[in-house]
Amino acid sequence: MKKRVFLIISISFIIGCQVKKEKQSTVIFKKYDETPALQKQQNHENKRMQFKLFQSKYLDMNTVFKPFETDLAYFSEENYTALKPFVLEQDIPALQKNIKKGILSYEKLTLFYLYRIRKFESDSAKSLNSIISLNPNVLKEARACDKNKKENAEYSIYGMPIFLKDNINTKDMPTTAGAIALAENKNTADAFIVEKLREKGALILGKVNLSEWAYFFCAGCPLGYSAIGGQTLNPYGRGVFETGGSSAGSAVVVAANLAVAAVGTETAGSITSPSSLNSVVGLKPTIGVFSRTGIVPISSTLDTPGPMTKNVIDNAIFMNSMSGYDKNDFASKKIGQDYLQNGFNQKLKGRRLGVLKSLLSDSIYATTIEKLKKVGVEIVEITAPEISFDGFTTLLNIDMKHDLPKYLTEFAAKNISVKSVKEVVLFNLKDSVLRAPYGQQLFDGILKDKTTLEELEVIKKNLSIESKKYLQALKVKNLDAILSINNYHSGIAAVAKHPTLTVPMGYKSSGEPISLTFIGIPFSERKLLEIGYAFEQLTKVREMPKNYQ
Repeated sequence: MKKRVFLIISISFIIGCQVKKEKQSTVIFKKYDETPALQKQQNHENKRMQFKLFQSKYLDMNTVFKPFETDLAYFSEENYTALKPFVLEQDIPALQKNIKKGILSYEKLTLFYLYRIRKFESDSAKSLNSIISLNPNVLKEARACDKNKKENAEYSIYGMPIFLKDNINTKDMPTTAGAIALAENKNTADAFIVEKLREKGALILGKVNLSEWAYFFCAGCPLGYSAIGGQTLNPYGRGVFETGGSSAGSAVVVAANLAVAAVGTETAGSITSPSSLNSVVGLKPTIGVFSRTGIVPISSTLDTPGPMTKNVIDNAIFMNSMSGYDKNDFASKKIGQDYLQNGFNQKLKGRRLGVLKSLLSDSIYATTIEKLKKVGVEIVEITAPEISFDGFTTLLNIDMKHDLPKYLTEFAAKNISVKSVKEVVLFNLKDSVLRAPYGQQLFDGILKDKTTLEELEVIKKNLSIESKKYLQALKVKNLDAILSINNYHSGIAAVAKHPTLTVPMGYKSSGEPISLTFIGIPFSERKLLEIGYAFEQLTKVREMPKNYQ
C-alpha cells in the first residue's frame, strides 16, 4: 500500500513538473495579423498617425521574457489581483510603507510589474509596444534589496523598479536608441545617471521604446516609432491619440503602471510632450543638473535626462537619486540641492504665475487659471513678444554631426561598426523597409548642412537672446513660473536653458490628456516641484487609463 501511494505521488510530481515545463515553454507573445488595424489607421485625420506597422519586426518578446519564465510560473493571477490595490497608482512613500509592513517585498513588487507587462503586452488588443528589453538580473537584485532593507527608505528610490529610455547606456542590456544599427550595442559601461541610480538602490527593470534616434531621424513620421521597438501606443487611446515623443515609452509605462517610474531624455520637448499626452509628471531640468555621459546624443547644447513619474513627490525623489557632478560632462554643475528638503508646502496663495494670453482660448487652460485665482494665486497676464527661431534645426544638425560620432567612439560597444551619421544612413539604405520604413530625411539633412562651427556659435547666441526675450517676464515681472500647455513652449525654454515641469491638468472631451507646464528660471527645479505639488493636490485630475486598471 505504501509503495502504491509513493508511486502515485511520484507520478503526480512528474506530471506536475511536465505541466510546469510545458507552461514555461509556451509561446506567450504571438504575432498577429495587423492588416485590418493598419487599414483602419489610414483614415486617421493626423497623417503622423497613419502607421505602416504596429508590431516590431525585430523584437521577440518571448526571448525578452525568457529569464523570468520560472519565477513567473509561480506568480499567479490570484497573486497579481491581491497585490493590485497596494501597487497601482501608489507613490513611492506608500510602496515603501507597504514593504515595511510586509504586504509587499521588493521581489514581489518586481514580479508584479513583470507579470503585468506580460499580461498586457501579450494581448494584441491592449499591447502598447513600450518595452524593448528587460534586465535579466532584476529579480536577483530585488532579492538583495529585501535582504538589505533600509530603515529610512520611505522617500527613497531604493528597491523601486524603474525603466530607462533606450538611449541610456547600461552594462546589462543593449542601448539601441531604437535603431537597428545599434541593436548589438551591448556590454557598455553604465551611463553616469545609471551609476547614481544603482548607488541609491534603484532596480533597473529594463529599457523602453522611443522615437528612433530621439525623433531626430525621419520627418513627419509617427511619434514613438522605432525599428527596434515598433510603434508605441497611448494607453488612453491606442492608435487614437499620439504618444508624444521622443520619450514615448517612458511616459507610457508610467501611465499604464508598468513600473514605478521612468527616465526620459529631452532636447526640446521630448519629456514634456509624452508626459503631457500620457497624463504623467515630467521634469526637464536645467542643462547641467544631470550628467549626459553615456547617453546617445542629439545636441550637447540642449540634451538632458529627466524623471517621468505618476506624481510630483516621486519626481522629487527621482531628482535626488540621479543628481551628481560629472567631471566628464562639460555642462555638469555642482548643485547640492535636496529636491525634497522638508516636504512641500501645499499652499498656492501668494504665488505669482504668468499666464500667456494667447493660450486663454483653450477652455481647460482658462478654467485652470480661474481655479488658481480662487486659491489666492496672483495671475499676471503676459503678451509674449514675437521672436525669431531661425537656425534651430541647424543647431541640432551640427551638434549631432559632431556629438554622435563622439558617443559611437567613446561610449558605444567596440563591436558597433557605424561611427558617424553618414555611416548610419548607408547602413539603413541596405534594408530601408526594415531599418527606415518612414525614411531618414533628418539624417539626410544633417549630411547636407555645411554650417561651420563658427557660424553655429552665432546661431546659438541669437537663439539664446530670442528665447530669453520670450521668457523675460519671469524676471521683469518677478514671476515664480510661466504657465504653458503641454510642450507648446518647450523649444523656447530649452534654448533659453530654463527648466520645465508638466503636471496633468485634465482631459479633453475626447478623453485625450492635457497638462499644465510650468516654466521657471534656470535651476529653479525645487520651486517648480513645490508649485507643481500644490497644483496637483488642488486638482487631483490624473486618472488611470480605463483599459489598464
